[in-house]
This record gives sequence, C-alpha cells and structure tokens, in this order.
Amino acid sequence: MRNQDSTDDDLMPRDPTRVAVIQHSATTDVDKNLTTLALLSREAAAAGASLITWPEAFAYLGRHEGKRALLESLAAPGPILTFCQDLAREMGTDLLLGGFHEKVAGDPSRCYNTSVYLDHEGHILATYRKIHLFDVDIPDGPRLMESRHTAPGDQAVVVTGKPGVLGLSICYDVRFPALYQRLVSLGAMAITVPSAFTQSTGAAHWHALLKARAIECQCYIIAPAQYGEHSAHRASYGHSLIVDPWGETLAEIPDGDGYAIASLDPKRVQDVRQQIPSLANQRTFSS
Repeated sequence: MRNQDSTDDDLMPRDPTRVAVIQHSATTDVDKNLTTLALLSREAAAAGASLITWPEAFAYLGRHEGKRALLESLAAPGPILTFCQDLAREMGTDLLLGGFHEKVAGDPSRCYNTSVYLDHEGHILATYRKIHLFDVDIPDGPRLMESRHTAPGDQAVVVTGKPGVLGLSICYDVRFPALYQRLVSLGAMAITVPSAFTQSTGAAHWHALLKARAIECQCYIIAPAQYGEHSAHRASYGHSLIVDPWGETLAEIPDGDGYAIASLDPKRVQDVRQQIPSLANQRTFSS
C-alpha cells in the first residue's frame, strides 16, 4: 500500500492490462450472490482479464440486522473472505472486493464498508474503508442512513496492482472530488468506484459523475455496479462502466448480470496528461 505523494512514472507497467467490471443484483442470499460472482468472474478471467472488480455490497444487500451475523474480520478471514481468496488463487487474477462488510473491533452493532484488493495468490494488498457515508432522504425515493450502522474510514488509499497504481473509493465517494484529486497525487493512474447506486440518483448523475472524475483526474475510472431490485424498497441503477482519461466510455453493462472488459494503457494516461497538463497547472489560492 502506498500513502506518500508520487508522480513516479516507473510505477506504471509498460503494457496495457485487461480489467473487468462485474455486475450483479445482490440479495440477502450470500451463497447465491457468491455463486453468481464466481461464475461471471471465471468467464472474465477466461476472456483475459488480469484484474476483476466486484460491486459494493457484493455478498449481501439487505437490512443491517441480517448483515450483522455475516461480519468478518480481515485479520481472521471468515467464510466469505476465504471464498474470495480461494477464487482469486484459482483464477490467477487480482480481485477487488468492492464493498466488504468488515467487523468493527469492540462494536458489534456497526461495520466498515471496506474495499479489499486481493492479489492473484489471494493475499490482501490493500484495504480502503469508505469515507463518505450515504445519508440521504431522496424525494419520491429511498431514505438511506448508512452512518446509522456503518463507521467511516479516514484514509485515502492507493495500491500497486496489475494495472499499476490504483486509487480505491466506494460509491458515494464519487460526489467528493477532493478525494479523487488526493488519490491522483498519491500516484493513481486509475481509480475504482464499486457501487450500489440507487436507481433514481443513478439515472440523474451516474454517467456524469464518473466521466467528470475521469476527466479532471486524467485517469481511468473502473466502476462495477449493482443493478435491479434488491427488495421492495431498494433498487440499483446498474450501468457498470470503465471510462478512459479523456472521459470516453470503453465498456458498459446497461442491465443484467454480466461482465465487461477494457484495456487500461498507462501510456494513454501519460499522453492525456501531456496534452492538457491540468494536473501540473493546478495552483493554490486563498479566499
């Protein structure tokens, strides 16, 4: 895990890397969710993906009362994390667990919403705890108070994985550009945004926000997402995306279970940053 400012070009691999986003519709049935994810991931690996990314809340999406019994510590892997580590090892690919329900030590009533980066041998290379929690009351839509049962993280995290240096974020973070600027200052050439974006806010803002983050950060955005109705009161927008540093959509899954693959080329990042050197041209200012 890297946590220092960096502009080192030598951290970028020379060749493009094929990356997959996985899309599914999680419910409270953990075994079914993991079976679907494993099937889609094996197909993506067979199609040449070196990094496979899963959505937020990949193993369980439902009320916190049910989630509480599933919480696991990263230090002592339980059945969900062990399944994921075994799968990464079997496929020989890196695997991003978009939103893992992590136990909070000393507080059994709360959890962290944690993105976990596994290497191709199943080792944990980095963990990111979601900083910005989704506390909203949407007119004619859901009222969700993530902070009621979820503790926030407080650290920006990047990891050197198969494509190079990746910044980690989760869902609602995408509305806070300062975090993404920080990840770029830490060396990120791509940023992951695993999500379970609500249907109403996704239709209004999903594409615009992801493309904005890609353009202003001049990096790839990798956004695996949940889709469809999870319960009578919760539905996700879908449209898993991979966006390039110019803001062009390289891959998209509009709806349904599936995967999509795109190549991430570090030279493309360098070329865009040279063509429009907005990152280098940033200035500090006072009010």
